[in-house]
Amino acid sequence: MNSPLTTDSTSPTTDATSPTKDPASAIEDPARSLPSGPDPFTAAMQTAEFRRDPYPLYARMRRESPVHRGPQGIWYLTRYADVEQALGDLRLSNDRERMTSALVARDGRLRDLSRLTARLGRVMSNTDPPDHARLRKLVNKAFTARRIEGLRDRIRTLVDRLVDAAVVAGPTMDLIAAVAAPLPHAVVCELFGIPAGDRERVKAWFRGLGRITEDIERAEVVVGEFEEYLMWLAGQRRTAPGDDLISGLVTAQARGDQLTDEELLSTCFMLITAGDETTTNLIGNGTLALLRHPGQLARLRAEPGLIRPAIDELVRYDSPTQSIVRVVSEDVTVGGRTLPAGDLAYLVLASANRDPDRFADPDRLDLTRPGNRHLGFGNGPHFCLGAPLARLETELAIGTLVRKAPGLRLGADELAWRPNPLQRRLCALPLAYASGA
Repeated sequence: MNSPLTTDSTSPTTDATSPTKDPASAIEDPARSLPSGPDPFTAAMQTAEFRRDPYPLYARMRRESPVHRGPQGIWYLTRYADVEQALGDLRLSNDRERMTSALVARDGRLRDLSRLTARLGRVMSNTDPPDHARLRKLVNKAFTARRIEGLRDRIRTLVDRLVDAAVVAGPTMDLIAAVAAPLPHAVVCELFGIPAGDRERVKAWFRGLGRITEDIERAEVVVGEFEEYLMWLAGQRRTAPGDDLISGLVTAQARGDQLTDEELLSTCFMLITAGDETTTNLIGNGTLALLRHPGQLARLRAEPGLIRPAIDELVRYDSPTQSIVRVVSEDVTVGGRTLPAGDLAYLVLASANRDPDRFADPDRLDLTRPGNRHLGFGNGPHFCLGAPLARLETELAIGTLVRKAPGLRLGADELAWRPNPLQRRLCALPLAYASGA
């Protein structure tokens, strides 16, 4: 059977620097989608200054209004203790259907978008127990630490190839376009066993989904094409399973482990798309943090073994996922305030990770910080399943870059950030390094 990619398709293509986002990001980002009121904190979140550096505003919110109710019944939790509590409280629901209903009730313009995201199905990152526990257990059987660690040599080869190509072409590069964006896409394709000849088209689908809020009709076509391809690929793995993640999922389904076709499809969709964004952000933000702290960069260069513990500090210092959103399923008290059922809550992970009540000198980058229990990958039942893979990719990418590009420094004074308060991602990260590196 031929791949659906052999048929004519009009899926959009863009270059590697084009902005991408989780296809459900508009649903998950009510502050961007809904009309804002005169609230000074939420107004500040729409500014270029906030995109450049959100942490002064977070510090002010922690001091003045740590459990803050903004317009449209949207709450912002900014202290570590409150965010940690909320992450483990099932009354703050992650269920996509509840989230969609709450948003559409506030703004009917989101109805078409909610229909599209509902089509993506119920996956573990968008469900509550007991569905979440069942789906996560099944995916854990396929997404094992052994399978991830088994990718180390392959990821190292990919990183070497990307960094070498950029350094040879130097003495400057855009790290996002050269390494941070293409690496996680290549790794996800390896993990899922996507054939080499199909990967450019899969990348084009990712770019198309990144424009979901601009053209709903086109996005529906892209989703349909991607769904068709994933079902074809799952069918191939049922016939001839391999050592990839889709084979693991269809094997679990064949054993009667309660994974429906819809859940198989939507779980693959979620893992493929989510694996792209966080790692790109972490590599870019982490490299920038090191360049802005030359003493820490010099220490890492002198002690390469620090890279593994350093990753957690880079996540804490400038979290790639700034906030996650929950819908209040029943009244709940957090930080002395009652959040009514039906309201929405931003759990501001990035602010929690800079809370001085939890971290000593939180605005200082310290690669050897002890007791670094940051919340950058979440906590509780929804702790990020892909965290080990994101850590591994970032460890190899930054470690290799530091080793192979002597004299590494920023190549521009001003940097541009994408205007999404949920994900902190650079549009580009220009770097310069010693000639002849």
